[in-house]
Amino acid sequence: MKGWHVATIVALIGIIGLFYAGLGRDPRSIPSVLVGTEAPSFTGPDVQTGETLSLDAYKGKVIVLNFWASWCQECRLEHQNLLSLNGQFRNHPDFVMLGIDYQDQPGDAIDFLNTFGSTYPHVRDVKGTIAIDYGVYGVPETFVIDKHGIIRFKYVGPVIGPVYSHITDQIIRPLLEGKELKQS
Repeated sequence: MKGWHVATIVALIGIIGLFYAGLGRDPRSIPSVLVGTEAPSFTGPDVQTGETLSLDAYKGKVIVLNFWASWCQECRLEHQNLLSLNGQFRNHPDFVMLGIDYQDQPGDAIDFLNTFGSTYPHVRDVKGTIAIDYGVYGVPETFVIDKHGIIRFKYVGPVIGPVYSHITDQIIRPLLEGKELKQS
């Protein structure tokens, strides 16, 4: 058998192996270089009150950070789940949830929150710098930050179905209990 035949067969087997390995992966799982690093600090106006909010004010807490926009259809799908998630943990002294309103008109964001409800603060990302600092590809995207200010989880897409249970049971609850997360 000639050398180029062997090389062709080896290359084909390698390509097939790469495709096979990719079949079992979640297509929404976009690795973030930020997971395992310190969460970028930010300050911005509250969507509804205009008061200045800062991530630094919540040091020592487990923080769920959700990037959203009023024009985003998937954000509408997940909103009730986010309200439920906040309701499930908001009485825990070490928990806080923040929304980051991304590339939105102020009036549209306020209308969205008035229509669909709001039980946690939302920061306007006025210049898009918060999203850039977090490497946001689009909305919705959700981050979980531990008590030490380290990003422990990122999810691209709406927090619905099994993702909701995974975040509450496998990410937030263990972090609130002081447990280390298993790397997945």
